[in-house]
Amino acid sequence: MQITKDNYYALIDIGSNTMRLVIYLPNEAGRFREIENVKAVARLRNHLTDEGYLSEEGITILLETLEEFKDVLNIYPLKHFTVVATATVRQAKNKDVLVQTVKDQLGWDMQILSEEEEAFYGYLAIVNSTSLTEGVTVDMGGGSTEVTYFKDRKLIYAHSFPFGTLSLRQLYDDTLSETDNLATVKSYVKEAFRTLDWLEDLSVPIIAIGGSARNVAQIDQIDKDYPMAGLHQYPMLLKDLNRIKDHLLSLSDKKRMKVEGLSKDRADIILPAIMTFITLYKYTHADRFVLSQKGLRDGINYELLFHKQEEPYSPNVLEDSFQELISDFDLDIRQVFQVQHLTREIFETLLDHKVKGLTKKDWTILRRASYVFNMGDYIDNESSAQHTFYLLSNRTIDGLSHRKKLELALVASFKNKTVFKQFVRPYKSWLTKTERKKMMLLGALLKFTYCLDATKRHAISDVSITVKKKTIKLTLTHTKNAAPEIYQAEKQKKHLEKALKRTIDLTFVKASKDKE
Repeated sequence: MQITKDNYYALIDIGSNTMRLVIYLPNEAGRFREIENVKAVARLRNHLTDEGYLSEEGITILLETLEEFKDVLNIYPLKHFTVVATATVRQAKNKDVLVQTVKDQLGWDMQILSEEEEAFYGYLAIVNSTSLTEGVTVDMGGGSTEVTYFKDRKLIYAHSFPFGTLSLRQLYDDTLSETDNLATVKSYVKEAFRTLDWLEDLSVPIIAIGGSARNVAQIDQIDKDYPMAGLHQYPMLLKDLNRIKDHLLSLSDKKRMKVEGLSKDRADIILPAIMTFITLYKYTHADRFVLSQKGLRDGINYELLFHKQEEPYSPNVLEDSFQELISDFDLDIRQVFQVQHLTREIFETLLDHKVKGLTKKDWTILRRASYVFNMGDYIDNESSAQHTFYLLSNRTIDGLSHRKKLELALVASFKNKTVFKQFVRPYKSWLTKTERKKMMLLGALLKFTYCLDATKRHAISDVSITVKKKTIKLTLTHTKNAAPEIYQAEKQKKHLEKALKRTIDLTFVKASKDKE
């Protein structure tokens, strides 16, 4: 295997439960795209001796895993490489020896993250990958749990607790039932939370990071037969956490390992994690529990991206996501701006006349969808609508909730009423009938205005609209030969007519010479 590019970034994350090597490439939008992700379940936490040293066996596991990672790294010409270690190495009394051993045997500088750094990177990942402006983050690893509180996207408080899934599991008394052991865990973590007076009764979302939180979300999606792929920004409520806890508690160890969505290597530690999440949810009076796929490693990358800025985060997460889509799918930004101009002219007139309950907020959906309308052309023109809907509804779009992704996908993939109904069927409970009709109208409008720039030449320069009770008259001014646009507009206006329940009359006028 030969890799020719020379700007790969690599990061090794030495956690208490797992170790990971992740390879990234910067994309044209200025973000990191994950190329390879190698995971090893090392459970270094279990190799801390009673005296607090990482044992010889633990050191061997650490070094052998890093050697395996080095074999993978040898394939890639690297521009930047980082090795970080978290709670177990940080807490080990022989951590200085570990750092030197890694340097001697592999030639790598292993950076041991402080508690403050680990908490900060979790926060940084959240504010750069969601639209949330206030919340509590919880990053539960094997040996520590970091919590932060941010408001207006700024970090207000941060703390690292010296317990994680593996250390909580070590609290278990084998003579007691799991229910009784979980009561011990609950009491233990609640006392820990009480040491932070800023954590109580915040009434904000909890945003959870890490493998245990990810497994909980996966179980919930499978239980609910969730129609949308992707975990990032997936929301849950307290009743969901309790339901999953009760179900797992009812299973034997053997059956628990077979639960879909739950990794076998987490089957024995998932219940202490869920109990911690439930206790934190109640203690903070959270309004929801949101899963973040972005965590410590992403936070480190974001610091690399924004280290020259006054604030270490993007001014607009969602705009960055759209820039990434434009880059990845080679979208024509000049056509987008032309279509936005024409769409806004029509939309604002319909809004002024209070047609079909349109509101100012609907322009936000239209504007977003205009960037990615029928982007499935990139894959196949004939099935563009299907590809557009699938890509937008299932791809992670930082800054958009799952419901907002659905709205975007429905509008940007609009082809006709029949196809729209096929797309929306699995999501009927997400939208009211009125909302579904609204999405169909917005999609039909956008499909029509894209017809007005069918050849991407900006042939149609302006549009004026007259709205009557049963008719809408559009006068379209063109500066060039607009035969293709005229043909497409006459052909496709029927979808907009059905959505508006009005006849649309089109008049095309050649611009005078001085306006061309």
